[in-house]
Parts: sequence; C-alpha cells; structure tokens
Amino acid sequence: MDKILVLDFGGQYDQLIARRVRAESVYAEIKPYNKITCEEIKKEGYKGIIFTGGPNSVYDESSPHFDKEILSLGIPVLGICYGHQLMAYMAGGIVSDAGHGSEYGKTEITVKQNALFKNVPEKSICWMSHTDQVTTLPQGFTAIAYTGKCAVASICDEKRGLYGVQFHPEVTHTEYGKQILKNFVFDVCKCKADWLMDDFIETSVEKYKKELSGKKVLLALSGGVDSSVAAVLLHRAVGSALSCVFVDHGLLRKDEGDLVENTIGKKLGVNVIRVDAKERFLGKLAGVTEPEKKRKIIGNEFIRVFEDESKKLGKIDVLAQGTIYPDVIESGKGDSAVIKSHHNVGGLPESMSFEKIVEPLRELFKDEVREVGVKLGIPDELVYRQPFPGPGLAVRVIGEITEEKLSLLRDADAILREEIGKEAFAKRPNQYFAVITNTRSVGVMGDDRTYGYTVVLRAVTTDDFMTAEWTRLPYEILEKVSSRITNEIKGITRVVYDITSKPPATVEWE
Repeated sequence: MDKILVLDFGGQYDQLIARRVRAESVYAEIKPYNKITCEEIKKEGYKGIIFTGGPNSVYDESSPHFDKEILSLGIPVLGICYGHQLMAYMAGGIVSDAGHGSEYGKTEITVKQNALFKNVPEKSICWMSHTDQVTTLPQGFTAIAYTGKCAVASICDEKRGLYGVQFHPEVTHTEYGKQILKNFVFDVCKCKADWLMDDFIETSVEKYKKELSGKKVLLALSGGVDSSVAAVLLHRAVGSALSCVFVDHGLLRKDEGDLVENTIGKKLGVNVIRVDAKERFLGKLAGVTEPEKKRKIIGNEFIRVFEDESKKLGKIDVLAQGTIYPDVIESGKGDSAVIKSHHNVGGLPESMSFEKIVEPLRELFKDEVREVGVKLGIPDELVYRQPFPGPGLAVRVIGEITEEKLSLLRDADAILREEIGKEAFAKRPNQYFAVITNTRSVGVMGDDRTYGYTVVLRAVTTDDFMTAEWTRLPYEILEKVSSRITNEIKGITRVVYDITSKPPATVEWE
C-alpha cells in the first residue's frame, strides 16, 4: 500500500492535510517531526512527505527543525506554510520577517504551470496565514507563484521533486487546494489509490479480536455518532465482552436519553447500561464558569462513573472511547497549541483502574466515521444525526450551568432542529444548534416588561470540521425559529445568529 508521511511541525492543520490525502484513497499518516529519523523514513517506504505549517519562525534556533538529509532521500516533499519556509531554509535559502508583507485570509495568487499546479488557473484565491516569507531562493529552486505582497508564494526544485507553498492548500478557502494536493500525491509522488474504508474496518476488527482477546471492555457511550460507531465496530470484534455505559449526565438534548437507549441497545443489539448521573454531574459543576474547568470536571466524572460501573460488572480490563482526529488535534498534540481540551483526551484523571484505553476511531475524521458507520450497517437516523460533543450541553451553556438554563436551552435547540428538519436544502448545514448565553436583556410580551436570556443560533457547513463556513440560512427560517423561541419559551427574550466561520472561531462556543 502506498503511503504519504505528514511530518508535523506544530501546525493546527496536520490532521486535515492527512484527511485530504486520504480523500484520494491514498493512506497518509502523521508523525511528529522529532519522533522519526531519515533512516526510519527510508525503511517505511513512503512515496512522499508533506511538511506541515507551524507557529514558529524557522530562523529561531529553538523552532522545530529536521535533518536536511531528508531533502536528499529521493522522496518528493511538499512544504506548506512553515514547512515551505523550512524547506527553503534547510536548502540554503533565506527566510525573513515579512513586516508589512504579512498576509492573513483569502488572497489572490498567480501561479506558473508545472506539475504541482496542473489544472490550476493562472489566478485564483488561496488562504494565507504568515508573518515570515522566503526572501532568497535556495540554489536549484525557482519561484512558481506570487501574490501582491509575497514574491515567493511557491517554490520548486522539479529535478528532486521538492515543492513548497506559502499558503494552505488543505483548507476549503483555497479554491484549488484539493487539486494541488492531488497533483502532488499522484503526479509528483506517483501514488496508487489503494486505501479504502473497507480495509480500515477489516483491519480494525482483526486487530481488536487479537488485542482484546479474553478481556472485558467498557465503552464510554455518549450516544453521538463517534461513540456509537466505535461501539458497533468493537461489538463486531469482541461481541458480548463489550459493555457500553451510557451516562445520562443531565446535559443531554431533549428526549435524547431514550433515543440513545432504544437505538443502540434495542435496534443494534449492543449491551447498553444506562446510568442516571444527573445530580452527580450538576453538583460538581455548580458555580463553575470557566470552560476548561467544566471540561476537566466532566472528564473526571465520566471516568469515575465508569470505574463505579466496572466494579458492578466485575473485573474490566479496557476502557474504550469514541475519540476522533479533531478531538486530538484541538486538545494539542506534539508542539501544536492547545485550543480546547476534549473530555476524552485532555480531561482524563491521572490514576485509572483500567489497564489501557482503546480508541478505534482516533485516526478518522467525522466524515470517515460516518462512512464506517454506514458500512457497518448502522441506521441512517444515527449515522447522520447532528454531531454532539461529549460534554453535552455544558459547552453550550455560557457561564454557570443551572437547571433553568439547561431547560431553556433544550427547548430552544429542539425548535431550531425541528424547523431546519422541515426544510429542503440544496446542501443542509452539517451542524446546527442553540447556545444560551449569560446575558439577559429586557423584552416586551403584550403590555408587560420581560427580562430573559439571550439565545444564539449556530449553523455551519463543512466537510471535515477542521474548517467551517457559517451557513446562510434563509431569513424566513431564522424569523420563524426566533418567533417560536421567544413566544413559546418563557425566560428567553432575544435570539441572535452567529455568522463567524472556523477559523477564527471554533464550531462550539466553549
């Protein structure tokens, strides 16, 4: 099987780069820059290497670097952003502070035709995010693209198969980014499209049959797509040795507890144990307003609940979780910056009574998880249901979590989902939900003065959840949702719509 190495230098989009490559049915795997040597790269037989972006300056001695021998291995290399600058620097070029030449966001770029820009028009839009730029080319390299502020927006040494781009082809904001990556993978690296999701399922099932043979497994089931797919995948591997603990922590959407129990347990035949832990969680969260602290509390309580349940079930050897790629990257991996901790990545207590943690979907993006779910025979009503974070509504209640705010939020969120569900969209938003803020404002109902909370509606369109555009919902839908929320829910006086994309925001508010 042909494979591409994504060498991580601390950027936030390393997982997305790998996903773009995998979308072409070519296997890609990520390694931190300081966890693999040139000898190991040669031994693994990679067909190509991609240097990721990163927050550092290559001329800073403390910044991430790599043995320059990598450019002489005979393996094609594509450098992206910091990786582009690092390639030029390693090859003997000069990288300098761009000063007023810094670029952020959508930028028009002009390219020269070559293997990397095959089927890319001379002028198009790319996504820039840099404060440094290549100012002197290394020997043997030529500049093959420029923008209004960056004279060296792309470089290449075609004889050695070395390419660099200052922009980010992996994000959807770059118009021909997918084509550029496709060109590198197939035309430069000569890869074959021989990696399929069926292979992932077969390999995973065989792996866990062997790895977990004779062991009892406890799965942290939230009822969302990720943990549900993980449950069915592991059930196929270990059967009755798997017990799924569904923690009803009081932070679920309206009527969600019953839906999860019926779909996973009765329809799919998986052993589901429902635990009512509402008072336990809300008691721990009382008075807490800081988002990271909320996540840490929820992460710790999840594990403690599982430990308590495991004692009732007898000896449990393994804890399983539905962790996926975005969870890992946004919690900070290697040298990348922490954006937010996820309850099943950054919030785990140090001491646990389980031998190990198993995360069968850790290498997959959300769309890949859904594809696995379909192939496993999981009903569409579950596979394509709205994504829901592990900490539940805790990350959609701003400030202190109270029963009053949770009740208001459940009803508002249900109205939004109901109204969007009625409409026919050319492209339905990939995720939509309500957030209750800590802000109260004056309103009028009839002749009476009211004083209630402000609710935010959020809808995004994305294909990977690493970047997302806010959805242009029709005004008629927004008007109807707003009218229903303020008329039907006592305690909410104002409804607003979030029009921020990711980046700079995240999909969730906390």
